[in-house]
Amino acid sequence: MLNRFLLTCVVVCSFGRLVLAADTAASPRIEKPVGRPNILFILTDDQRWDAVGHSKAFGIQTPNIDALAAEGVRFRNMFVTTAICAASRATILTGLHERTHRYTFGTKPITAEHAAASYPRLLKDAGYRTGHVGKFGVAVADAGQKAMYDVFTPLGHPYLKKQPDGTERHLTDIEAENAIKFIEGSDPAKPWCLSLCFNSPHAEDNNPRQYIWAKESDGLYEDLTFVPPATMAESFFESQPDFIKNSESRKRFKWRFDEPAKYQEMVRGYFRMIADVDRAIGRVRKAVADKGQADNTVIVFTADNGYFLGDRGLADKWYIYEESIRVPLIIADPLLKDRHGAVIDQMALNLDLAPTMLARAGIAVPRHYQGRSLLPLLTGEAQVPWRDDFFYEHLMDANGPGAIIPKSEGVRNERFTYVRWFQAKPLVEELYDHEADFHCTKNLIADPAFAATADALRKRTTELRDQYGGPWVSNAAEKPKRK
Repeated sequence: MLNRFLLTCVVVCSFGRLVLAADTAASPRIEKPVGRPNILFILTDDQRWDAVGHSKAFGIQTPNIDALAAEGVRFRNMFVTTAICAASRATILTGLHERTHRYTFGTKPITAEHAAASYPRLLKDAGYRTGHVGKFGVAVADAGQKAMYDVFTPLGHPYLKKQPDGTERHLTDIEAENAIKFIEGSDPAKPWCLSLCFNSPHAEDNNPRQYIWAKESDGLYEDLTFVPPATMAESFFESQPDFIKNSESRKRFKWRFDEPAKYQEMVRGYFRMIADVDRAIGRVRKAVADKGQADNTVIVFTADNGYFLGDRGLADKWYIYEESIRVPLIIADPLLKDRHGAVIDQMALNLDLAPTMLARAGIAVPRHYQGRSLLPLLTGEAQVPWRDDFFYEHLMDANGPGAIIPKSEGVRNERFTYVRWFQAKPLVEELYDHEADFHCTKNLIADPAFAATADALRKRTTELRDQYGGPWVSNAAEKPKRK
């Protein structure tokens, strides 16, 4: 039976001590001395879980991210509940599923009520100095971001920015410098939370080069030959539904990966952009240390969604397959020195980031949040009941000519991935045993041996869909009328 027990972590700060207590009497209490920490939240764009050096998947180098993993706790199974930047970033802010906050590209903004309960707003209200640098990617009703951040520095494409003296500077470097400025301007007597949200390694879609890296990464990985994924084969691509084969993902595949030489060039560019981010993280961590705040700064590193590097004959993300939904997650907390290098297997979600940061700051987690604080896992608390499945959805209304991204909903548990393309007529369903078939190549939906599994996950998908908001109803923003 699926474990549906939801654990809520309660955090109480008293007399300078942090008390972690679960809502079950069987769980032990853990007490450690701590003040209110600074929080450095680092978010990258389109960085899949294995696009880091310590994964050893591609032979790339990310020494600063690897050092962070060695000094912190790494989550082996970190997922997003919607694999697109707008909806995922809204989920990170609000601790809510897309079905609940109802925000993605082309929709109405996040409501003022949801913005008022976002992690930066609650931290600011509790006395934190809050800042945002880099890609924001979310519309908020009533310019609510002004109430969320003391310092708000949104930055976006193009990657190469013309300077007054005629030179060009890379966006990642500019983002790092703004982050350092925020840290250097902090008051040691007041805690801060900085959300440093890099645009990299997202492609610059309207640029033929796609992946635009800084000069410092010129020549990097020229000695590597990247092996295309087995699912990039035309025979596998042809086995997929027509709405996938004719989707925006296939269109972008042809921009990037459809020729052998182009594939090498584009993948190399993607990893060079990650190298840019890695250097920037090193610079920002040095600024924290130079400020004398390394021993009281919690660092959270993750990405807004995964990424297809030609997998399944596709580019970008959007779908429930592993390459699209799995992202890195590292949390380095100087309080947890005995946990350095720990690896956690339980499922973490982008939903969990807001409650984790609030809980670590000693702030009550809103009861309506759908994510859960990861603190019990971080501290190594024994026998903590945890989730064994999660609801996935993609509801962007982009099914017109030239931008086809089919809507989907489903459930991924510890062994199986189920998805239904609920607008397809007739309905199209897929079921994969990702434990045995990680890349989800063999659809088991019609296999009699898995009929009971399919039925259970069908029902579970409907149950969670209805729990989080019910059948999809458009939240499209009104288009301005032509005068």
